Amino acid sequence: MADDHTTDAVDPGPASKNPDDWTTGEEPITGPQRSYLETLLQQAGEDTPADLDRLSKAEASRRIDQLQESTGRGQ
Repeated sequence: MADDHTTDAVDPGPASKNPDDWTTGEEPITGPQRSYLETLLQQAGEDTPADLDRLSKAEASRRIDQLQESTGRGQ
C-alpha cells in the first residue's frame, strides 16, 4: 500500500507564518484577537492601551506572541 503523505513541502498553516508575510496583515485587528489580547494583558498585569483598536492583524499577532511568552501561555 502506497503512502499518500509527502513531507517535501509542508505548509505550516496560517498561525505559523510570519505576520509580515500575511496578505491581510494590514487589516484591522479582529474581534477574537482583541479579546485574547485583553486577556493576556490582564494576566501580564498590564493596562489595555487606549489605541488597541488601531492595531493591524499583524501587529496584534506580534503583541500576542510577546505576551504569550511573558505569561507562559500558548506553550
